[in-house]
Amino acid sequence: MAALQTAATLGLTRISLASAHAEEPEPVDNSPAIVVGSGYGGAVAALRLAQAGIRTLVLEMGRAWNTAGPDGKVFCTTASPDKRSMWFRARTEAPLASFLWLDVVNRDITPYPGVLDRVRFANMSVYVGRGVGGGSLVNGSMAVTPLRSYFAEQFPTVDATEMYGTYFPRARAMLGVNSIDPAWFESTDWYRFTRTARKAAQRTGLRTTFVPSVYDFAYMRKEAAGTVPRSALGQEVIYGNNHGKRSLDKTYLAAALGTGNVTLHTMEKVTAISRASDGSWVLETGRLDDTGTVVETKQYGCAYLFLGGGSLGTTELLVRARQSGTLPALDASVGAGWGPNGNVMLGRANHLWDTTGADQSTMPVMGIDDWANPDNPVFAEMAPLPTGLENWVSLYLAITKNPERATLSYDNGSLSLSWSAAQSAVSVAMAKKLFDRINAANSTIYRYDLFGTPSKVFADDFCYHPLGGCVLGKATDDYGRVKGYSRLYVTDSSLVPGNIGVNPFVTITALAERTMARVLVEDTAP
Repeated sequence: MAALQTAATLGLTRISLASAHAEEPEPVDNSPAIVVGSGYGGAVAALRLAQAGIRTLVLEMGRAWNTAGPDGKVFCTTASPDKRSMWFRARTEAPLASFLWLDVVNRDITPYPGVLDRVRFANMSVYVGRGVGGGSLVNGSMAVTPLRSYFAEQFPTVDATEMYGTYFPRARAMLGVNSIDPAWFESTDWYRFTRTARKAAQRTGLRTTFVPSVYDFAYMRKEAAGTVPRSALGQEVIYGNNHGKRSLDKTYLAAALGTGNVTLHTMEKVTAISRASDGSWVLETGRLDDTGTVVETKQYGCAYLFLGGGSLGTTELLVRARQSGTLPALDASVGAGWGPNGNVMLGRANHLWDTTGADQSTMPVMGIDDWANPDNPVFAEMAPLPTGLENWVSLYLAITKNPERATLSYDNGSLSLSWSAAQSAVSVAMAKKLFDRINAANSTIYRYDLFGTPSKVFADDFCYHPLGGCVLGKATDDYGRVKGYSRLYVTDSSLVPGNIGVNPFVTITALAERTMARVLVEDTAP
């Protein structure tokens, strides 16, 4: 820690960029440590640095979601989206594009720095959260720890005993992970859709399992009783939850800001990273207004830099820096190892007597666990479709063990992804193999009306779980230190090599806890 504290007094006045051999203006702000991004990895870094007494600046490109709109709510609902829903879009771009082939899901909206972004590439779209708390604002709260044997397979150089004995429990405690009361689950109408999907799986001979969550189930039961405002029971999820959800702004980030050692800047996008001749880091940013216009550019200096911008954000900064020549020593593997966690969405049509219910909680609590199947490993979330009326649809997000990987690169001024339709087809084949069994056992069929075109049954062109790009042990050492440069760290989903078999945020959080524990002991010693 002494080294970081000493860095605060280094001055960092006239900075000479080694690649340009020219002096640059004095940075607007200097901090011993800067964290880029406020998602899971960034939030962990900010808290642990702050608790060590290290002044830290967090730069977040989205806004702070803490001010109510004209309707008195911070977030809009999934069913009635407005400008708060999407990141500078004129129309929402929800995962489900249609219902009964009708364009009734998406709405025209005013462009605004909304909470959800859909980043489009040629053959894959990636959903990411925008705002203080990153993806924790827009995900389904499923706080799943991966199967230990599969974690060890994906991270062979990481001590699994240490992870499962120390860092996973630490992450779960800080995130506020809890589980639904099984008795309430069995009795409430709000999870009839899950019980119907479970029955279909059981008829097939498949194993189902409850999954923990960061949504407060005690609050949800009050929602059902009508004693508190509804959130999960009020069709709130992909555009944020006004109540009940333990997002990062209420856990890690709240604790970090509470130390007094963290400064948070919002609506500032980091556009470039370079190294000064004295070894300090230089960041260039653009501050956005509510129209998306860059209204101010800034430069920051720091001694220690932590990248927590997510698989896309962190990787883009690094591949851009390598291509531009500001960080030429980056390992060749930076940008590689990307995957969508095998995501495939699909729907099944139930029989008229197998109702899913007009009332559906937006928080999934159960999955089909066929991951141990050596021929076709799949974990499938039983997802809600809260239309407010009976729809007889069982919706799923399948996570398949797809070994395919792609590369992120920076070409012609923008990030590109090499993922192909053929690579998505691997996931589709695995999901189809599982759900063909379920349909056969239940005499049911797929839904063809949910994804915009009559022939599309499996939505394989978007993902919720972007992983990889700066894979642990390849682009970095085994603790997230970026190869080729000192005092540069990755703490986010880009460390995970494309597939972790479950919803990944608990794994990302635990790996970040492991990194920070090591860095604060080894890299900040006198």
